[in-house]
Amino acid sequence: KMRIIEVTRLKTDKHIPPMAEVSARLDELGEGHEIGTVNWQSHTYRPEVRFNIAWGEREIYIKYYVRENHVKAEKSRTNEMVCEDSCVEFFVAPEDDGIYYNFEFNPIGTALMGSGHGRHDSVRTDPGLVDGIRRLTTMGHEPFEEISGKIEWSLTVAIPLETFFRHRVENLAGKSFRANFYKCGDKLSKPHFVTWNPVKTEKPDYHRPEYFGTLKFV
Repeated sequence: KMRIIEVTRLKTDKHIPPMAEVSARLDELGEGHEIGTVNWQSHTYRPEVRFNIAWGEREIYIKYYVRENHVKAEKSRTNEMVCEDSCVEFFVAPEDDGIYYNFEFNPIGTALMGSGHGRHDSVRTDPGLVDGIRRLTTMGHEPFEEISGKIEWSLTVAIPLETFFRHRVENLAGKSFRANFYKCGDKLSKPHFVTWNPVKTEKPDYHRPEYFGTLKFV
């Protein structure tokens, strides 16, 4: 069964609200949606991860709330393999043409972005476009090696509509996108792969749009 989220408009009177305001407004949406599905018995560690999402005139807003035992952010350049760090991800297909975008972020806000029909033809996006995604993180911006303990961090992102460069996304009201949200840490001492909508593959694989849920922009 595919999960559905009704995504409401961010309460703001600004075209491009400052990130501190975006973060606070997303907090007001409550405890959010859980990224908590363990799909693979090879990786059963489950960090506590939730997210809130809203939309605006020119951007999609997401805030991730993470509590985990091991955190790492060694990647500092756009399009480096942030999935090897502590990583939150948003995969989204705006149309029914089979093309989706993958947005992946580590705790210091370093981003990787790609697009394609699947893992076989996914292509990295021009860093100049990726750099237009605004980010606010509680972990600073300096890379760090793995730290352990009961660690909490959050990341707020604002994704401009023009970032969906293979489509024309001009107004979100009334639209439906298919999407999934993930948390992973491929090279942490406790590697993990958890999802919002379940993924029924044999091994961990996030590049599977057939398992996306639905976002309805209301």
